[in-house]
Amino acid sequence: MADANEQQRRYREFLDLLPLTISLAGLPPSEHGKYYSEEQIETRLFAVRHAYKAARGLVRELISK
Repeated sequence: MADANEQQRRYREFLDLLPLTISLAGLPPSEHGKYYSEEQIETRLFAVRHAYKAARGLVRELISK
């Protein structure tokens, strides 16, 4: 039960940080009907991962003050 609660908490944290993460990543939306290549997707994933880490760190820093 503890694992399920922890997973739910982490999922909620991710959803709460998603708007800030997307903003920090600075990625433009795709054009209608145009798809990204595998390389472009990997590049965008890299940006989102690092933006999420930055957003999480920023929020934790602000909360702890």
